[in-house]
Amino acid sequence: MTAGAASDSAPLPWSLRGGALVLSVRLTPKSARDEIGAVDHLSDGRAVLKARVRAAPQDGEANAALIKLIAKTLRIPATAIRLEFGATARVKTLVLKGDAQALEAALVCAAGLRG
Repeated sequence: MTAGAASDSAPLPWSLRGGALVLSVRLTPKSARDEIGAVDHLSDGRAVLKARVRAAPQDGEANAALIKLIAKTLRIPATAIRLEFGATARVKTLVLKGDAQALEAALVCAAGLRG
């Protein structure tokens, strides 16, 4: 599976940009647990990876929890993840540095997609 294309032609919530992987996430704070969910599509057709964190959306706590969750799930250091857009919004854009193919494979597994 390549970034931006799935076997059923549905858009994926990540793409490659200059050697980095750019990920769109829809975050639900104040959840019962921290977890990565499935790929979902917004009303405008954009694909997002759903994520939930226990942290509240105040003082950047939910954003920090999201970065920690993504880092743990993908087995990369949190410092390899940067919040690019959406600091105060539910839909966020993250930039992940590292081996883009390995990151994509890990995201496919985390989102429950078939390779």
